[in-house]
Amino acid sequence: MNSISALGTDDALAAPRPLLEVRGISCNYGLERAVFDLSLTVHRGEQVCLLGPSGCGKTTVLRAIAGFHSVLTGGIFINDLQVSAPGAMVPPEARRVGMVFQDHALFPHLSVRQNVASGLRSLSAGEQKTAVDDMLDRMDISRHAEKYPHELSGGQQQRVALARALAPKPLLLLMDEPFSNLDQELREHMGQEVSDLLKENDITCVMVTHDQNDAFALGDHVGVMADGAIVQWDTPYNLYHQPRTHFVADFIGNGIFLPGDVSGSARVATALGELESDEALDRPVESPIEVLLRPDDVVHDPEGPIRATVRRRAFKGAEIMYTLRTTQGITLLALFPSHANYEIGDEVSVRLAVDHLVVFDRDPED
Repeated sequence: MNSISALGTDDALAAPRPLLEVRGISCNYGLERAVFDLSLTVHRGEQVCLLGPSGCGKTTVLRAIAGFHSVLTGGIFINDLQVSAPGAMVPPEARRVGMVFQDHALFPHLSVRQNVASGLRSLSAGEQKTAVDDMLDRMDISRHAEKYPHELSGGQQQRVALARALAPKPLLLLMDEPFSNLDQELREHMGQEVSDLLKENDITCVMVTHDQNDAFALGDHVGVMADGAIVQWDTPYNLYHQPRTHFVADFIGNGIFLPGDVSGSARVATALGELESDEALDRPVESPIEVLLRPDDVVHDPEGPIRATVRRRAFKGAEIMYTLRTTQGITLLALFPSHANYEIGDEVSVRLAVDHLVVFDRDPED
């Protein structure tokens, strides 16, 4: 009878409970308020990122989740257990949280095997060996088991730090700028590799970073932070294509803001011609606005109506990022296929190919 009754309850049909809930927390950093009424939810097996510039409060949030920083308001719940509240904290070691730091924080006098085993002291020697061997194998570093940190590359040290954090089987993995000490090529490779590893092992993760490439490689959802608050919590795709604020549009990706005026329900008049959106703009005609133009909205076209001069170029392999200056004095960013190879000072023709207009209000005096 009990099982039949349980199956018939609303709770049985409800969505799974989140693994992590941060409910309206505020925190100080020294004497200054660093986090303001911040909330977020992370479900089991999800990887999320807090992304923002230095000083925005993202590391303070991570430290609060880990149990290294107290909260002034709100609460933090891990697996339905409240671990932080004003004046009360479950200690870090009791939260079942793994931590990967920016500098990896490996013990230099311990071998790889000993580093990974350092969080398993409560297990017997046999259980420790089994757990360590499993993690070394998963991270593909078994052949380095007897080496010391200084004998490893940056990527190998990253794997050891992950293995050590995951060996105790934490409910939640926290990572603080984990790729910042790696060179660009390696950090891109490691970001994708770590993301695949976490997903394959159904590991729940929260990462903080100032680098959007790291966030986009790892995050199912990304929270963009500014001044101690999350200003948009969304998928990487939506953050890039549908930013909700001028700050998010400016912080995420590359682009410029083209001044214009609403000329119809879905049209904007600009110095580079009239642009039409696939959706109504929800603004009165003649409203002063700015249109976000991404580099992929500016298309190389020898017959294009916009003439411009190349001011800067950055070779990116399959593509070249150009900074252009139009005859109207407007700066544009454009991505051309790498075979469209122009030098600084060359003249080019482009056209705008913008279907969904992202617009923001503009001061009429600007």
